[in-house]
Amino acid sequence: MPAPIELDPTTSPLAFFGAELRKCRVRAGLSQEQLAERIAFSPSLVGFIERAQRMPSEDFVARCDEALGLSGELHRLWPLISRESSPPWFREWLEVEEKAHTLRAWEPLVVPGLLQTEDYARAVIRGEPGLPEEQVEKAVTARLERQKILSRTDPPMLWVILDEGVLHRPVGGRAVMRQAVEHLHQVAESPRVAIQVVPLAIGATTGITGGFVIAQLPESTDVVYFESAGQPQVSERATDVKAGHARYDAIRAEAHPVHVSMSMIREAVKAWN
Repeated sequence: MPAPIELDPTTSPLAFFGAELRKCRVRAGLSQEQLAERIAFSPSLVGFIERAQRMPSEDFVARCDEALGLSGELHRLWPLISRESSPPWFREWLEVEEKAHTLRAWEPLVVPGLLQTEDYARAVIRGEPGLPEEQVEKAVTARLERQKILSRTDPPMLWVILDEGVLHRPVGGRAVMRQAVEHLHQVAESPRVAIQVVPLAIGATTGITGGFVIAQLPESTDVVYFESAGQPQVSERATDVKAGHARYDAIRAEAHPVHVSMSMIREAVKAWN
């Protein structure tokens, strides 16, 4: 049997987690196979995660805590390792998003990340050319982790404006779209989420060239995130924030009111059945 690979826990959050998992497993007197049996995952996956070659799911982390008799020590590392899946430039936005009391989003092409289902997110992320499947799954996990801000005890108010085309673009196929649009309808029933739809009949609208999100923070300057096929931008410059608000107000003026938008979403669900 080959000697175990020694990891430098300072190389990355994922390597640090792998080293901590291995240390806790050894301390508990369990082999990788024994731990895998207790948590109902494969021994190979346990090995991959200990060697920082795969990112664990939150369920995996929770099961390891329980199987090893820990008090959440591993789960406390979950935000650290899940955030590692995001590009460095996007981590700044994640911190902003978590602190915001209000988020105002415009999306002309796809369902916003905070409202995507797992399969829809996977289909969108796979559209990135040359992205290995391992990186796809890491990115999906990170995207779903972001969504937890909507289920916390003090969720932000989320105002979303969608282009009608988002409801009809077949991302991932019919089954994926049906689930994605049903999820939109379910989420919009929350008093903290409002969705409006810009009709296709408008034609070219103010924000057709790209999506963006404005975050309003308590006792702080607003921050805007502009999407881009090249290098997205996170900015708190007054001119950028002012431009974002002006563009958002112009798009919202063209959108259907919430009750009409909800009817359109219900019709889209029927269309995907």
